[in-house]
Amino acid sequence: MSPYSSCQHGYAIHLPNALSLSLYVGQHVEGVSHPFRPNMKLPRFSAFLLLLPLSAVASTAHDFDFFYFVQQWPGSYCDTRQSCCYPSTGKPASDFGIHGLWPNYNDGSYPSNCDSDWPYDASEMSDLMGMMQMNWPTLACPSGDGSSFWSHEWRKHGTCSESLLDQRSYFQAALYLKKQVDLLKVLQDAGIRPDGGFYSLRGIAGAIREAIGYTPGIQCNVDESGNRQLYQIYLCVDTWGKELIECPVFPRSKCSSRVEFPPF
Repeated sequence: MSPYSSCQHGYAIHLPNALSLSLYVGQHVEGVSHPFRPNMKLPRFSAFLLLLPLSAVASTAHDFDFFYFVQQWPGSYCDTRQSCCYPSTGKPASDFGIHGLWPNYNDGSYPSNCDSDWPYDASEMSDLMGMMQMNWPTLACPSGDGSSFWSHEWRKHGTCSESLLDQRSYFQAALYLKKQVDLLKVLQDAGIRPDGGFYSLRGIAGAIREAIGYTPGIQCNVDESGNRQLYQIYLCVDTWGKELIECPVFPRSKCSSRVEFPPF
């Protein structure tokens, strides 16, 4: 079974807030428009929400507490017993790719598959396809163009944020966050490179925290030789998918104190 088919966060552990710095991601980024713009199509139910009392709107708008913005290292995805398949569009860049933008609750649980009546509509994404294929590639087998992966992410996770983000805004928010936080550059600037070497888990987390002002969650998987390797990095984002926040909870980590950062 592909990891894409589950997207499980695992059990959560509570950690104290480590920092009080904030990062606002509202400025323009070339190539990705901000998901909230004056002439944007309002999410479904927006007109209905305008007719509700403020207390009801607040209740509807807080169907979850925050997002996990999850990026994965393709070298670690592929360096496992099940291996991987490059997308039909070709081998992705040697960079962290988006896995998902996942609504979550402060207690570590999460909603899923919230609206079967709002399926993924590729026609809404036509002008974003290039950015999606570059930043949100599929590595699951058999090879595909990414549509099944994105449809799964929208169906399981995106529909649970539809009170705030429609489908297009949901995917735009993830692309925007990816542009704001260049994880590979952050790590390389700290001397942590995907060269097959082993690096301190504390050093990886510290480099990211130093660069963005927030503590990341880190997940590892196991390569064919049994080594723990850097697999996924979790950042926490507010319910509008716009502003990084300190994580209320993190997924359980299976990392060792030193982990491999394999090439891709």
